[in-house]
Amino acid sequence: MQAKLAQKPVKKSPKAVLKEPAKPAASRVYDESKIKTLSSLEHIRLRTGMYIGRLGDGSHPDDGIYVLLKEIIDNGIDEYIMGNGNRIEVEVQLEPDPPLPAGKSAVRVRDFGRGIPLGKLVECVSVINTGAKYNDEVFQFSVGLNGVGTKAVNSLSSFFRVRSIREGAYAEAVFERGVLIREIKKGKLKTPEPNGTLVEFTPDREIFGNYTFNGEFIERRIQHYAYLNRGLTLSLNGKDYLSSGGLFDLLTEETGEGSLYPLGYYQGERIEFAFTHTATYGEGYFSFVNGQYTSDGGTHLSAFKEGFLKGIQAYYKKEYRSEDIREGAGAAVAIKLQNPIFESQTKNKLGNTDIRGWVVQEVKTAVEDWLHKHPEASKKLEQKIIANESLRTELNEVKKEAREAAKKIALKIPKLKDCKYHLEDGEKGASSTIFITEGDSAAGSMVSSRDVMTQAIFSLRGKPENMYSKKRAAIYKNEELYNMMMALGIENDSHSLRYARIVIATDADFDGFHIRNLLLTFFLSYFEDLVSSGRVYILETPLFRVRTKKETRYCYTEKERNDAVQALGNQSEVTRFKGLGEINPKEFGQFIGPDMRLVPVAVQTLKAVPQVLSFYMGKNTPERREYIMKNLLNDL
Repeated sequence: MQAKLAQKPVKKSPKAVLKEPAKPAASRVYDESKIKTLSSLEHIRLRTGMYIGRLGDGSHPDDGIYVLLKEIIDNGIDEYIMGNGNRIEVEVQLEPDPPLPAGKSAVRVRDFGRGIPLGKLVECVSVINTGAKYNDEVFQFSVGLNGVGTKAVNSLSSFFRVRSIREGAYAEAVFERGVLIREIKKGKLKTPEPNGTLVEFTPDREIFGNYTFNGEFIERRIQHYAYLNRGLTLSLNGKDYLSSGGLFDLLTEETGEGSLYPLGYYQGERIEFAFTHTATYGEGYFSFVNGQYTSDGGTHLSAFKEGFLKGIQAYYKKEYRSEDIREGAGAAVAIKLQNPIFESQTKNKLGNTDIRGWVVQEVKTAVEDWLHKHPEASKKLEQKIIANESLRTELNEVKKEAREAAKKIALKIPKLKDCKYHLEDGEKGASSTIFITEGDSAAGSMVSSRDVMTQAIFSLRGKPENMYSKKRAAIYKNEELYNMMMALGIENDSHSLRYARIVIATDADFDGFHIRNLLLTFFLSYFEDLVSSGRVYILETPLFRVRTKKETRYCYTEKERNDAVQALGNQSEVTRFKGLGEINPKEFGQFIGPDMRLVPVAVQTLKAVPQVLSFYMGKNTPERREYIMKNLLNDL
């Protein structure tokens, strides 16, 4: 990742200000000449966020470049769902160096469905609200219902090529930033090819900047597609992915050998789910609608949880509490809907309220039936629930003591500089962020430069305690961690989180890295669902500032520093930032502004978490020291 250039703002002289005074609002002309009509593709480029959500540079799985890839693959998935084609081939150039050779794309997707009707090829990829997905006879369970997906990819790509093959004939069109460059309306194939659609595109750097594809993010998405579409083979850069067990395979991959009993599984006409319990804290869910991963859940997931609760209560004929049943639970659920209603174009959360009744009832019946058929698993599940009851009772006493102790310290949460809007405030709180930083010095720089509406700061007093392998009650007995939980709003459970993002902001030195690991151990041990749902991030701040009188560059690695010195000349001034508190608040503002660099904390599979924590935070010091020494020498 290259360093971003940061230039000093241009200051106007007093004369310039006098010559170009800002017009009062009342004198600004608002008439017919100010009304603009944009083409649909122009509107996509101007208001990109409305269509694909965030932009990003590829460092987050929800960044725009992955949304573009998803939109094209979804079309092939829809073909498979309707019984056409059992293979989709995907090729992605992970680090496309601009400019790519003429005719060479960063992404290539080939499905083997029916192919887009040749006479409507151009319209289907360039005219909004044009397509066959409004017709239930052609597409019954489609994710793409708004006729926007492929058009957005076309508009937001510097190069876009589509080719449709049907019964020995083909049509082809090439676009640049949504503008048609050339077209073959109907041609005859020289050699036989199976029916289907080929799409090649390169995300436009005018829109997405200096992006890089993350292979792990794409691989995980392809794996999900395979789990959700049994019998469909997806090829990613030559490697095939195929699942025969569906969501059973997905949950098995995620939990590994950590399940307390054999996985439960059910498949109906409109719903499929798998479930289990593990010895971990918290709960974890994977939810899907028509093959679309709904990372923020929605009405289908809420209904599943309710049905799961009722099924267990009905089987045991006891009113077990919801928190005791769900503690340690893991599940994957997928439903099929003809008319899904999502809360945004990126389809991360389902909003259909009319599905609750049948989902709750079908899940309740299926869970109760499965427990009857698996008596040994039923015994282990009841043991888990009873153990959760006992732990909750014990924990409530500890929580009560922690609350009483906190009241004696202060009326307000110590070391918290709060913001105005929170997650509960809907759209206004959608970008709310809390920065967890070390010490008053770093916090001071951030407080002075933050956005008081959406950015909160919580300052640690020092290194938090290593909580690896300790009981949950221990975090409530730790004053520092309890204050942090109160600041986050998760002292009772993670569902009460007050902020959309939790950002760990520590110094880029050994102490800072240690504090970062201690915090990650805390979240992964007790609030794993906050990590798996994409709420936890790490803030990247520059290590060096290289500047001359005319230009300033901020560098995040030693290589970037060396490149900047070479570019600006040996007379440039180089500053090494040892800690966040050393960065001037006026400078710091840009590093936590709209373009701040955030690295999402993600785990490849949940089963890997205990292994990673045990190695890095456990008592195996000699083994860890040997590993560090070996890899340090390799890096040198």
